[in-house]
Amino acid sequence: MKKTILFSMLLAGIAFGCNENSRQVAEEEEEAETTTQTQALPDSANLNPALQSINTTDILNHTKVLASDAFEGRGPGTRGEDSTVNYLTRQFKKMGLQPGNPNGTYVQEVPMFGFTATPKASFVAGGKTINLNFPTDYVAVSRRFVPTVDVNNSDMVFVGYGIVAPEYGWDDYKGLDVKGKTIVMLINDPPVPSSADKSKLDSTMFGGKAMTYYGRWTYKYEIAAEKGAAAAIIIHETEPASYPYEVVSGSWSRENFDISNPNKNMDKAAVEAWITREKAKQLFTAAGKNFEQLKAAAAKKDFKPVALGAKANFSIKNKLREIKSKNVVAKVEGSDPQLKDEYIVYTAHWDHLGKDPNLKGDQIYNGALDNASGTAGLLELAEAYAKLEQKPKRSILFLAVTAEEKGLLGSKYYAENPLYPLNKTLANINMDVLNAYGPTEDVIVIGYGNSDLEDVLAQEAKLQNRQIVPETSPEKGSYYRSDHFEFAKKGVPALYSKSGVKAKNQPADYVKKWQDKYTTDDYHKLTDEVRTDWNLDGAVEDLKLFFRVGYNVANTTAYPNWKEGSEFKARRDKMLSQPNDTTAASTVEM
Repeated sequence: MKKTILFSMLLAGIAFGCNENSRQVAEEEEEAETTTQTQALPDSANLNPALQSINTTDILNHTKVLASDAFEGRGPGTRGEDSTVNYLTRQFKKMGLQPGNPNGTYVQEVPMFGFTATPKASFVAGGKTINLNFPTDYVAVSRRFVPTVDVNNSDMVFVGYGIVAPEYGWDDYKGLDVKGKTIVMLINDPPVPSSADKSKLDSTMFGGKAMTYYGRWTYKYEIAAEKGAAAAIIIHETEPASYPYEVVSGSWSRENFDISNPNKNMDKAAVEAWITREKAKQLFTAAGKNFEQLKAAAAKKDFKPVALGAKANFSIKNKLREIKSKNVVAKVEGSDPQLKDEYIVYTAHWDHLGKDPNLKGDQIYNGALDNASGTAGLLELAEAYAKLEQKPKRSILFLAVTAEEKGLLGSKYYAENPLYPLNKTLANINMDVLNAYGPTEDVIVIGYGNSDLEDVLAQEAKLQNRQIVPETSPEKGSYYRSDHFEFAKKGVPALYSKSGVKAKNQPADYVKKWQDKYTTDDYHKLTDEVRTDWNLDGAVEDLKLFFRVGYNVANTTAYPNWKEGSEFKARRDKMLSQPNDTTAASTVEM
């Protein structure tokens, strides 16, 4: 756990270049054109068959299959997983790709345990008992692999944003011993106002507008466990969280998963929970506190924890099971005998939220865009590489990972147990939710300014008359929310890119309206299904771009690396300084 917290600290303050203005972007793209390490590749006769094989019909057909009711929402450890793994394996075989696991199979087993929590909870404040309704008022789980967990009469303390960030001189705990207590925290980073302009955020604190890892819920639970808290509660607020409470309740009120380990997760807080803003305000009022005033105070360095004079009670019954989920992996072997043991890894998560038998009517979270579409894209790229008459010098790995929706578990397991050494893995290119709204003039880089892979992306995007741009909503913390992050944590240069915000031949706000509607109406909801009004032309453009980036890196003479200033660069440099150590990838300290 200490390594986890140390890593969390290292991540703070990195805005990932998201505050760069357009002039800087243009200058960096111009500079990228002159680099000697990589070179934009023309549409040679060798590439044409591969690029032409990427088409909307195949993307849609794969998506329809994976998002069909027959696959039951692709939940890990269900019949839907079996159907998904079998389908992906059949497709890879049909394309002529080799098994990606050195043991001769197309799968990597991922040992996990599933836990379904049945919680009861109440607070006592101001002499009154506040009963909580699950899951409308709160959700709570215990990641400890035990059948029952109880937290009784636990003192409740408001710890602001629950952050300890020495590099910012920030400590929300101020030395308070919270062992055995229930801590209550706000989501996201503290919105520290600029001293020059109070209407803007201080860009030197927690990345300004951009979220750092300190703002992610995963960090908040990690440090709660480090501090010895019995229970950790996050107050959900839609605007800073960037997703509605239903996203939380829809996932956390059902079966969840974690990677199996010998200590049965007993080092984690006994209870991890969320409560709605409305219930939090009720708690604070009953305790004689003003929620809005304390929230404002929490955005300042001098904030000190506030004892609420309240007690928390949790009782959780865990329905437990051990499963062996699967990553699905295939490869195209490189053509250069000297380089074929080096890899470019394409990733997409195949899982979604499965089926909820407690619902009336529709029970299946089909996850058409999230992420049947990305998995379909992975298959299209695999087919494209398979059609190359002259294969790239380095090998290409296609990795469909499990349990992304449960905490990036499949990619985390691969990164910690790589099938091929990470010190010989040149790049990860990740796909999560393809573009279904049509072609764009630009390409968004999530975590802009981080690695040399962006230079390659910029060069290849120019061949499509497109330019790369930073993400528009860095406060959503997207860099920490998909599978590329597990590779980045280990030091492997990782590219996470999406279609841009300027749709071709559409109004200026077309993409924003489309994305906002998807987030509000469909994201992690039963309604994420295949639609007749999709326009997958933009997805085809993106996939061709991702193909060309991977192909370029697979044939370049230089390893991509993190740019100066990226906190991942030191890990990569250390990894590459141990070229003969096949375990270097998994032993680089966090």
